[in-house]
Formats: sequence, C-alpha cells, structure tokens
Amino acid sequence: MIQSFTQLLNTCREKNLTIPEIVLLQENEIMGLTSDEVYEQMEIQLQTMEKSIQNGLAGVRSHSGLTGGDAKKLSDYRKRKKNIMGDMLAAAVNYAIAVNEVNAAMGIICATPTAGSAGVLPGVLMAVRDEFQMSRKDQLNFMLIAGICGMIIGNNASISGAEGGCQAEVGSASAMTAAALTIAAGGSNEMAIEAVAIALKNLLGLSCDPVAGLVEIPCIKRNAIGVSNCFTAAEMALAGINSRIPCDEVVMAMGRIGDMMPEALKETAMGGLAMTPTALKMQAELKEKFE
Repeated sequence: MIQSFTQLLNTCREKNLTIPEIVLLQENEIMGLTSDEVYEQMEIQLQTMEKSIQNGLAGVRSHSGLTGGDAKKLSDYRKRKKNIMGDMLAAAVNYAIAVNEVNAAMGIICATPTAGSAGVLPGVLMAVRDEFQMSRKDQLNFMLIAGICGMIIGNNASISGAEGGCQAEVGSASAMTAAALTIAAGGSNEMAIEAVAIALKNLLGLSCDPVAGLVEIPCIKRNAIGVSNCFTAAEMALAGINSRIPCDEVVMAMGRIGDMMPEALKETAMGGLAMTPTALKMQAELKEKFE
C-alpha cells in the first residue's frame, strides 16, 4: 500500500504509470477488484455527487432551520453575471455549498473525505469538467487521484474533525482536490503533490467549532473556502511554484497540530464560533424547539 506522497511519486516513476493507474493497481492487489469494478463503484459515487448538486441548487432547508437556500441564492446571483471571481470558480463555490446544504438537510451525499467536507471535490469537478473537456473516465480518474491523496493524509494525520479539527476535514478535502485539479489542468504528478502541500499549509490549525453541534455553521461556507483554496494552490503549482516544506512533512505537521489542538476546538461545540453569544442563542432556541 502507498504510505506517503514520496512513495506515490517514486512508484509512478519506477512503474511509468499515472496516479490513477497506481490506484487501480493497488485496489486490485488489496481488494481484488478489477479496473472495471473500481470504475463502476466510482461511477455510482459520481452520480451521487451530481444529484446532490442538483438538489442543492433547487433549494433545500436543514431540519434545524439554521441553514438552506444559499446555493439557490448564489445560483441566481451568478445568472445575473455579476460575480467578481470568474464563473468557473463561482460555479465551484456554488456547487460546494449546494452539496453541503443537502448534507445539512439529511440528503444523500458522497463523503469526500467526510460528510462535513463533501462539497469541495464535487464542487470543483463539476465546475471544471466542461471547461477542460473531461470525458467520463477523466472525471472518474479525478476522483481516484483525490482519493489516494486523501488516503495518504488520513493514514499519516487525520481526516476527522473530532480528531484533528476542520483542518483535517475541509483542509484535507481542499488538498486532495487540488491535486486532481492540477492534473486535470495539464500539470504533472510532481505539480499535483506540490498543490497538496500548498493547499494543506493554507488551512493548518483550522478549528472545528460547529454551532449547536450541527454540521451547518460554519461548515457549509468553509467548503466554499476550501474550493477557493484548492484553485489557488493548483494555480500556483501549475506556475511551477513549490512548497518550501515537503508534502509529507506538511501532513505530519497537520497531525501534530491536531494532537495539540484543545478538545474545545475539535467538533465538541465547546469553543470558537460555537460559543459566541449568537451561537448560544441559536442553540437554546433549537433546544426549546425540539424538546
């Protein structure tokens, strides 16, 4: 099994294979799955992503009533052609919010790598696939690239907000998607791993402080930030900019930061935004509403 980003790059060079080909080889060796079987499973996940975006853009509300409708609001805004960050990035942000609003409404999403960070990867993929003229297989390979990067991060640090804070969820989602985006845009494997390092560095120390303990505030909007960070990291990597700290060391640093982070900032709703006066008022109102 691939244990590090250094090993991933070295294996690609030694075997003269792409990252998706390495993933397929690993799935065959460990799980006994053929390439066709892996792609069939990934297709189900891709369709789930597409459906969640459609549902979110149509407008949904969470059961708590705290969130919902922002994806539709942003979609309507984009139609007026007034967005200031370019339509591809605006679309990716829009789609990411849509997915996470569906998650908050207890709809079906594909965790990438977690439910709380599920908007970043599909948001980016759906926004760029037409621009980059990606075939269906290209889109599935995008997911395979992101997947192995997420696996390496998870095995060497964490993808759990309860263990490592939001840096481990939205941070990981942004980093793994940045790798896939870099390759989709024509970058090399080496550039893709630089993008992972840059994206992850940008979100080190991000707390997990959900209001009322629900994966809504600030989680939904943080997925939008994860998307923006992903594009920024990929753009820099494609320009030939390197992370001065090697990717594997960045992952190790994230793991150590998670270990040092106080319990109050790790999905307990005991610190950060969750303890602001407005958040506490929301929590009290929800408690009264559902008692």
